Amino acid sequence: MNKAVNNPSQPVVINTDGLYEKHKTIYARSVKGVFNNWRWAMVFVTQALFYGLCWIDWGGRQAVLFHLVERKFYIFGLVFWPQDAIYLAVLLVISAYSLFLVTAVGGRLFCGYACPQTVYTELFMWIERKLEGERPARMKLDAQPMNARKLRLKAIKHSLWLLVALWTGVTFVGYFTPIRELIGSIATLTLGPWETFWILFYAAFLYMMAGFMREQVCKYMCPYARFQGVMFDPDSLIITYDAERGEPRGLRKKNVDTKAQNLGDCVDCGICVQVCPTGIDIRNGLQYECIACAACIDACDTVMDKVGYPRGLVRYSTENALAKHYKPRDIFAHLMRPRTILYTSILLVIIAATAWSLSTRIPLRVDILRDRSTLYREADDGRIENVFTLNVMNTDATTHRYAISVSGIEGIDIVGERIVEVPAASNKSVLVIVAAQDASKGSNRIFFDVRAQNHDSIAVREKTTFFMP
Repeated sequence: MNKAVNNPSQPVVINTDGLYEKHKTIYARSVKGVFNNWRWAMVFVTQALFYGLCWIDWGGRQAVLFHLVERKFYIFGLVFWPQDAIYLAVLLVISAYSLFLVTAVGGRLFCGYACPQTVYTELFMWIERKLEGERPARMKLDAQPMNARKLRLKAIKHSLWLLVALWTGVTFVGYFTPIRELIGSIATLTLGPWETFWILFYAAFLYMMAGFMREQVCKYMCPYARFQGVMFDPDSLIITYDAERGEPRGLRKKNVDTKAQNLGDCVDCGICVQVCPTGIDIRNGLQYECIACAACIDACDTVMDKVGYPRGLVRYSTENALAKHYKPRDIFAHLMRPRTILYTSILLVIIAATAWSLSTRIPLRVDILRDRSTLYREADDGRIENVFTLNVMNTDATTHRYAISVSGIEGIDIVGERIVEVPAASNKSVLVIVAAQDASKGSNRIFFDVRAQNHDSIAVREKTTFFMP
């Protein structure tokens, strides 16, 4: 593209053709091998959890539910309220340190095996291969003009993609609206506007990302690809090409004397490039586009088997291992270094502290509000009464009956009902009248004790003030 800049004396032409690289469609070749099996195992495990977890019941409710309407998060036997936001912060910290640790030790293993972009791209590519064939067949099909066969294949492929995307969107929303209620609303066409929006938005997002954008997400959109370099060091496990062994590369006949022809083990078949989902050549060294999926390792090992060369020309290794010729035992020994030890120690401390906090967490909260319209009033027996509203929150998964008592002033007592029953994972407000006679003028500190009957460990004490004239 050329832009002419008008100038009375001399027209200037600016060439902008080299500013942007033209996008080329990547037709990734299928591959078989150990790492491909691991990758598909992770696809199965992650999607079995995602699609299936929302259908599991726990104590008469959905086992995992982030109920935004009720402002409660249910995770099996645990119930989290807005007041438990600290646990969300801790979860984010644990996730961050886990990412740091995994990256420092094993590079972009998360990207290659568990990242949603990788997982759904694998699913969509599997559908594509089943319908349109392998790499040469897909390239030939796309190069053809539109005809009945091409239209039929494309229509079926995109229909299946949309079906997967829509069901994924329904499942995603099913973690925020009970999934059975959601399916019922869809069946009766009574789905709410927000559920409709997020199902369609998430489905469209997945359809575009896994169906069309694929490697562009990893190359241009994902921030992890950009800052991964600061988390790597020469002892981080990455996918490497052994240039010392492979170069000079070149085609050759089977059983040829490579030393006589001054050739390395790389036969320059290009299959490692053809199987790469981001279209890079791993022989050019580590690149930020590499997602560590190890497809090139499986492909190269297959070729090495065919030509009778040892495996491992492309393999998981480290920069130091290649430069210093480490053995596998030495590589693993160098994985435990100050950085990884620090990350591991911090991570274990945070996880241990969180586990202790959850195990000792009291599933009861009490908020106290005093009657602001009347500070105090005189009862018929001459005692002074203060009126309070106790908001008792049962954060447990079972119903409890709580006994309420008050202390702090000699002779202080509760007038009326002292027992309140609160259903599981709910709260209840109760009006409490407190009466006292022998107390100092002005404000006096008192304490409310709320204790679950038959569960002495479930008890809280909250302080407030009692006013005397």
